[in-house]
Amino acid sequence: MIQFLGFYDYTVILTYLGLISSVLGMSQAIHGHYKTAILCLAVSGVCDAFDGRIARTKKNRTDEEKAFGIQLDSLCDVVCFGVFPAMICYLLGVRGALGLGLVFFYCVCAVIRLAFFNVLEGKRQQTEGGCNRIYRGLPVTSIAFLLPMAFWLQFIIPDLAFLFLLHVLLGVVGLLFILDFPMPKPGLKSILVLISVVGVTVGAIFAYTRFRVPSPTDYDNPIVEELLGEDDDAVQTP
Repeated sequence: MIQFLGFYDYTVILTYLGLISSVLGMSQAIHGHYKTAILCLAVSGVCDAFDGRIARTKKNRTDEEKAFGIQLDSLCDVVCFGVFPAMICYLLGVRGALGLGLVFFYCVCAVIRLAFFNVLEGKRQQTEGGCNRIYRGLPVTSIAFLLPMAFWLQFIIPDLAFLFLLHVLLGVVGLLFILDFPMPKPGLKSILVLISVVGVTVGAIFAYTRFRVPSPTDYDNPIVEELLGEDDDAVQTP
């Protein structure tokens, strides 16, 4: 009889769907379809918001199943809310030494946070069980809310201001991932409000954003070029 590694039940379906959505979003971002990429990021955030709730509905989960769920969730989060948002920002113009430094910093901070979460959650499950009520630091899923909100501003602020905002976003959010401060975990009503806000934001992105972004073939940083007084011919309409 053929056997497969892992655990297969309804508790992990949303986690896999969130991962698939992010991988799809990466493929779209590479080809310049940033609207679809942001939508995929938002979908991954929605999946992550409910996968834990669904997993806890199965009352007879073994310790191995719980540990598998913790590891699986964090591994998928590395892709969905670590690599994927950083990739979007890079393709949008966060480049050069400054941009790549911030991309690296953001990804490293996301991995550190998720690894530390696995350690704490594994210990907590052994003694407490149930749902954790408090976050320590900013959860990585927050980028699924923050990046669409920042992206929406593109149609009302200049291109360089938008690129500067992306640089600041990666640096500040990455730092908040690893800062140790208590943050209450949102309840169901708060989650539904956040989803509604993101839904309206993504709708505005599809309706209004101009998408005047640097060409993916240009590796310079437009912000640095502007500060140095160089000609900025990297910004064009795809």
